[in-house]
Amino acid sequence: MPRYVLDARTATPHFPGIGRYVCNLARELVPLLAPAEHLTVLVAPDHPVPLPETGQAETLPVAASPFSLRQQWVVPSVLHELQATLYHSAYYLMPYRPGVPSVLTVYDLIPILFPEHGSLRARWLFRIMTSWALRVSCHSIAISHATRRDILAHFPVSEERVSVIPLAADPVFQPQCVPSVADLRRRYGLPDRFVLSVGSNKPHKNLVGLVEAWAEVWPEFREFALVIAGPWLPEYPEPRLRAEALGLGPQSIRWLGRIAEEDLPALYSAATLFAFPSVYEGFGLPVVEAMACGASVVCSEIPALLEVTAGAARIIDPVSPTSIARTITEVLENTSLRARLRERGLQRASELSWRRTASETIALYRRASRM
Repeated sequence: MPRYVLDARTATPHFPGIGRYVCNLARELVPLLAPAEHLTVLVAPDHPVPLPETGQAETLPVAASPFSLRQQWVVPSVLHELQATLYHSAYYLMPYRPGVPSVLTVYDLIPILFPEHGSLRARWLFRIMTSWALRVSCHSIAISHATRRDILAHFPVSEERVSVIPLAADPVFQPQCVPSVADLRRRYGLPDRFVLSVGSNKPHKNLVGLVEAWAEVWPEFREFALVIAGPWLPEYPEPRLRAEALGLGPQSIRWLGRIAEEDLPALYSAATLFAFPSVYEGFGLPVVEAMACGASVVCSEIPALLEVTAGAARIIDPVSPTSIARTITEVLENTSLRARLRERGLQRASELSWRRTASETIALYRRASRM
């Protein structure tokens, strides 16, 4: 009996994006299992991953963090006890001698491509650990063609060992009803019209460029606010400092910080426009989530986002605040353009599904377990 093991120990608040990936993948893999196949999902003890009820799938708590040295012997021991056929790591910090054929998912190479944003030690560890993970895995999954090109450019991996399997928006991301949107506005004190951006304040997210662009836009659109939601890392204070220097106060910019996951669909649905000026992404999941909720999207002209949006978004030059401001202004002024972007975005988001992601992933499991 083929026994696949998916490592979902990253399904914790520390890994919001990876957590969404592994939870959605696990849920959709279960109904695709053949009668003789079995799936075990490794989870952090305090963070269960819900699975469809079936005798072919189970979760197994493992008290060893992906950051701990203990996982190097704990996880292989678990795989041995399970008589695993294949192990899938959703993170590059993994057991480097798992003892069974392994698959690795790679999201991006930010520490290598933007070395100025991290310490020398962090960059060195990322390169070494990612190199080991790629070497011990019989196959790797890149979440976009852009990420695949980066992997092949920076690591000695053969092309046939890296496949592209795109992500999708969670099914909860869909246009929300008027009462839900009104309730969200009330609870967060949001204006009737606003431009939304969702993501952390890490430098590659380019919030400084968005703030500078908003300083150009807001004098003509004072009925709008720029709403920025996402985890705030204190080591990167530049976006708020730049807003203060430009005189953009709470009437102009609202900093929500990390918000509850269950509030995100209504937040996307409430936005007049979604702006995503990142200078680098492995995929750009917030863009797909926004499109799935019916938001009109403006995003960067970078490979991953061009690939993901496929013509359904207005494109900006992320290194030019003037380009960002000009495009935001164009979309805010043009109701019919926003309507067209909304329809294109909904269509594009519907073309990406977790069932498709799971179907391609389990096909890879079957091939890799025979290698």
